[in-house]
Amino acid sequence: MPASHSNQHSIKKRPVLRAFFLSILILVLLIIGSVAVFLSIELPSSRFQARYLTQLVRELSFKVEEGPSPLTCYPKYGTYDTRMGYTRLADFRKALTDKGFGIERQARISPRMYELSQWGLFPTYHEKVQAGLTILGCNDETIYSARFPERVYQDYTDIPLVLVDSLLFIENRELLNFRYPTRNPAIEWDRMAKAAMDRGIQFFKPAHDVPGGSTLATQIEKYRHSPDGMTRDVADKLRQMASASLRVYLDGENTVQARYRIVYEYLNTVPLSAAGGVGEINGMGDGMWAWYGVDFSAFNQALNAKESGQGLLDKAGMFKHALSLIVAQRRPSGFLLADPSLLENQTNAHLRLLAKEGVISQALRDEALKVKLHFGTERPPQDASSFISRKASNAARLQLAELLGIQRFYDLDRLDLTVSSTLHRQTQKAVTDFLVKLKDPEFLQQNGLTVQRMLSRGDPGKVIYSFNLYELGPYGAMKRVQADNLDQPFDINLGTKLDLGSTAKLRTLVTYLEIIARLHEKYAHLDGEGMHALEISPNDRLSRWAVDYLLTTGDRSLDAMLDAALERQYSASPKETFYTGGGNHTFSNFSRKDDNSIMSVKMAMRHSVNLVFIRLMRDIAHHYMLQVPGSSARVLEDMENPVRREYLERFADQESKVFMLRFYHKYRDKTAKQILET
Repeated sequence: MPASHSNQHSIKKRPVLRAFFLSILILVLLIIGSVAVFLSIELPSSRFQARYLTQLVRELSFKVEEGPSPLTCYPKYGTYDTRMGYTRLADFRKALTDKGFGIERQARISPRMYELSQWGLFPTYHEKVQAGLTILGCNDETIYSARFPERVYQDYTDIPLVLVDSLLFIENRELLNFRYPTRNPAIEWDRMAKAAMDRGIQFFKPAHDVPGGSTLATQIEKYRHSPDGMTRDVADKLRQMASASLRVYLDGENTVQARYRIVYEYLNTVPLSAAGGVGEINGMGDGMWAWYGVDFSAFNQALNAKESGQGLLDKAGMFKHALSLIVAQRRPSGFLLADPSLLENQTNAHLRLLAKEGVISQALRDEALKVKLHFGTERPPQDASSFISRKASNAARLQLAELLGIQRFYDLDRLDLTVSSTLHRQTQKAVTDFLVKLKDPEFLQQNGLTVQRMLSRGDPGKVIYSFNLYELGPYGAMKRVQADNLDQPFDINLGTKLDLGSTAKLRTLVTYLEIIARLHEKYAHLDGEGMHALEISPNDRLSRWAVDYLLTTGDRSLDAMLDAALERQYSASPKETFYTGGGNHTFSNFSRKDDNSIMSVKMAMRHSVNLVFIRLMRDIAHHYMLQVPGSSARVLEDMENPVRREYLERFADQESKVFMLRFYHKYRDKTAKQILET
């Protein structure tokens, strides 16, 4: 080929290559420009995130339906989920179903919510700021209610502005910048980029300080749902950011209200370690009360006061203590428990910085710097009801704790749980009030309770009363009242065994009727010949009566026999000695008018006649003794039984020793003459 022709071909190729590379360059620049434009719009406004995440959130839902849910997903960790009891839902469900409870209704989560939970994201819904155990009575009136945290702001508008401004300056400065209503408040790109750069520097310089890159939204996710409320690795951080991003778009693309809610939730729930006598502390209200002994109402009133005169002094004191808690939340136990002096220095440094940046006035700074943090101040008293008024609710709590397998009331009260009980609040209160009045001598006098054999002598305030009331319904006996007048945690109804005459009679009567019912089952099917063939000990009066009754009655039904057993008669005379394992005993009746009476078991129960029941108990004891094969009672009846002789010899030997020892102790130090004269 000629050279000229080859040169012409090369010249033609070069413009084509230049055009190709130019096109690639333009395309790359267009992509970079598009990305730059996209980022310039998206980073500050989150417009595209808002649209996508809002659509995704619409697929995250739950609804309560009849019966148990076929698809469940319970949290496994997180201080919030643990405190509320969510991590133990599966255990509670099993414990209750094992005890016979059923599941009438349960929440069903949507497939997409289940899918995201399997990816490790936290469930997306509006979480409770305040919760605890609530016990309702039979008419849905509240009998007991515990709320934690106890002191909370009810709305964002209740929070003092100086508190909000200081929090945002320290933790999340762009949160309430509403220039972009759709902005995702869970992520601050500039802050995150700076944190990433500082982390890189720290890799080469370990002493380099790395400030946190978390927004308030991601901090809330961390201390509520991450293991131990901590970020262990990058995966945890991404999980917190993703969960927070979904949660802020729950109500749509506009996040203005969500951002207010973040401030409101953070100040109400931020963890602030734990204090003796209080336990876990969450939120600004409980923190000020537990650590500094500050009343929540007085605290807010001081922060809202004008900065002049006494108002400035009060505001400065309250503000410094509040600011110290905002600072302490980064290492609450380290600051509040281990090194309060370091917290003092850090708080003062933040006061100077806040004044320098114009967040607070210089006057407020100057007065606050004069204040010293006062730890260990006595806490304002809480509204404490008497133990007497809490007996029913405490009994319900105790039963509930046993059902759920919870060891402490502390943990039980913090569960997000509402239960219904059979107790009737108004009747419970009326009975409790009456039992308390029984300690008042004037009330006793007015109601005729100071007569003989009642409260005529002694101190009525030392008498302890207990009362239980049951109502028979379609599902059995339901407890409506459980009360006593002992102003101590001890519950008389649950914690004591009282050996009272009337209750002993009731137990004896029940045992007696149970024996009669068993004898009916044993003999009622026999004919006359079969009954005459029975060998019944003459000392077994109950079996003898049962056979005689069945031989003569025309109605062999159980009800008729039980009614007849109640009509059996006994003497009420106290002129008899009763032999028991404890020796010889005599008894008396409450009323001497009954001493010469012979009355039925039914009448003796009605009038609480002691001697009738003593004799009935003797018959019961003999009956049981004679039912045991080889018992001493049967042996002693059989004159030919060789064991009988052994018993008699043993008894004679024992009794002779008693008399010999008695004789020896009586005469051992006496002369023969003194013995004869004795």
